[in-house]
Amino acid sequence: MANALKIISVLVSYPTADLLDAGPQLHAALNADGVIGEGEKNLLGALIDDLCAHDIYDAEERYVLLFDRTRSLSLHLFEHVHGESRDRGQAMVDLTTMYGAQGFGIDAKELPDYLPLFLEYLSTQSPEEVHNLLGQTLHIISAIRTRLQKRESIYANAFLTLEAIAGAKADAAAVAEILKAPEDDPNDLQALDKIWEEEAVTFGAGAGSNSCGLERLRTRVRAADRSVQQQNH
Repeated sequence: MANALKIISVLVSYPTADLLDAGPQLHAALNADGVIGEGEKNLLGALIDDLCAHDIYDAEERYVLLFDRTRSLSLHLFEHVHGESRDRGQAMVDLTTMYGAQGFGIDAKELPDYLPLFLEYLSTQSPEEVHNLLGQTLHIISAIRTRLQKRESIYANAFLTLEAIAGAKADAAAVAEILKAPEDDPNDLQALDKIWEEEAVTFGAGAGSNSCGLERLRTRVRAADRSVQQQNH
């Protein structure tokens, strides 16, 4: 299970050239996981193969369009239930405290509710704690999976696997409440400008200033340029 959680953490992170070159190592680590079933291994294996078959710039642009330019697919878990309210800030303080109590240090390069970081933490915990914490976030994970499937995105495989690892079903009413939020249009450049402005607000020193920041910005600009070019033709 720990291997699977680490692999999912990597697969739903911003793609890098190293990731796209690591297909054989990821498959080996996946096959070494003795807990998840063959169906889940097939789901993750297909996602690994899909990512590794992409050109790095195409992989980056796809990721940005899905997870950076589409708020309803945000990988910051608390955004789906707290938005930018003060409750989200307190929830992240509590999450950071939980990490620290288990000796899991974070260096403020990413917000604590960022899904890849959360999964990395879970990979260090007991199966009982994994089921407990995944269960608490399952309505969010299920809602994101539903939206990804609606877009026919292979990234849904990662979320289907998380649901299987949780070993429970999400609360249908809680999922429906999240799905009430309107879907974003990643090609709405005016809305993108608003997102950039809001990202200037942080919940702690250095929050959000990860090493991929400039790469993501460049990718967003490339994606915006391509959108403009398509509209002009």
